[in-house]
Amino acid sequence: MRTRTAYSVAAVTSLALLSGCGAADMTKQASPFANAQGAKTVTLSVQSWVGAQANVAVAQYLLEHKLGYRVDTVQVDEVPAWDALSQGRVDAIMEDWGHPDQEKRYVDDKKTITRAGGLGVTGHIGWYVPTYLVKQHPDITDWKNLNKYSSLFRTAESGSKGQLMDGSPSYVTNDKALVTNLKLNYQVVFAGSEAAQITQMKQFAKEKKPFLTYWYAPQWLFKKVPMTEVELPAYKEGCDADAAKVACAYPHTPLQKYLNTDFAKKGGRASAFLKKFKWTTEDQNEVSLMIADQKLSPADAAKKWVDDHPATWKAWLA
Repeated sequence: MRTRTAYSVAAVTSLALLSGCGAADMTKQASPFANAQGAKTVTLSVQSWVGAQANVAVAQYLLEHKLGYRVDTVQVDEVPAWDALSQGRVDAIMEDWGHPDQEKRYVDDKKTITRAGGLGVTGHIGWYVPTYLVKQHPDITDWKNLNKYSSLFRTAESGSKGQLMDGSPSYVTNDKALVTNLKLNYQVVFAGSEAAQITQMKQFAKEKKPFLTYWYAPQWLFKKVPMTEVELPAYKEGCDADAAKVACAYPHTPLQKYLNTDFAKKGGRASAFLKKFKWTTEDQNEVSLMIADQKLSPADAAKKWVDDHPATWKAWLA
C-alpha cells in the first residue's frame, strides 16, 4: 500500500498538472458541486502523481463530452480523500493503492463508501537504481550488497550515509523501517513531491550519477530513465502488518476505485460509467507521458487518448 504533499517549487509543479473546473485543496474547502441534488455534476478526487491525474483527466473528458456532466476536481491526499469521500465532499476516488484501515472503517463498517471495482492497473512500489549503474555493478540489485555501495550514494543531505531518495512524506512508505531493520547504512531523504523527485532523477541520469530511489510502477519516467529494481526480502502476506518491524519488499497491488455510497446508488449514468472505467497500464502511461513529458494539458491529453482509443472507452458507456 502507499500514500503519496509537496513543499516548495514542486508543489506548484504538481498543482499545474491538475485538470478540472475549480481544482482546489480539499483540506481548505469542499467542492460546491459534490452531492448537488438534481444536478448533473460529478466531483472527482485527484492525487498529486501524474498517473492518478491521467485517470481523472480521461474520466472527466468522457463525463463532460459524452455524458453531459459538469465535472469538478479537487486535490486531496490519499487518506484525507477517504474522509472526503465518506462525507460526500467528493464522489469518487479513481486510484487507490490500498488503505485497509480506511476500507474497513468506511466500506465494511460505516458503509458510506462503496467499492467500484479494479482500475485495471497493478501498482508496485520498490527501490530502484539507474540501469546504467547496474551495468557497472551488477550485484547492486541485491539489497544485501547495498552497504558495500553506500558511499556511491552520499549527498549533502545524507551526510556520511548513502541517500535513499523518497518523494513526499505523505506517501505510504516503509523505507525508514526498512533501512533500520535491514541494518543499512542509508538515510531516507524526501524530495518533497513526485515532481521534485523526477527532477532530481532526471538530473542524476543526465550526469550519469548513481542514485537509489523509492519509485513505483506504473510510471512514465521508466521510458525516459531506465531503472532496475533492487531485490528486497520477498514480500509475504502480513510481513508489513507492523509498520515498525517491516523488513520485506512492497506488494504488488491491483489498484481500486471507490465511490461515495449515495452517489453509487443515485449517480445514474455517471456512477455506472465510473464503475466500468477500466484500462491498462499502457493506457495510463500513454496519457501520463503526454501530460508530464510532452506538456499537454490534461484535457488535451485526454482528448487525444479518447480520439485514438474509441473501442476501449465506448464499453464504459454501454
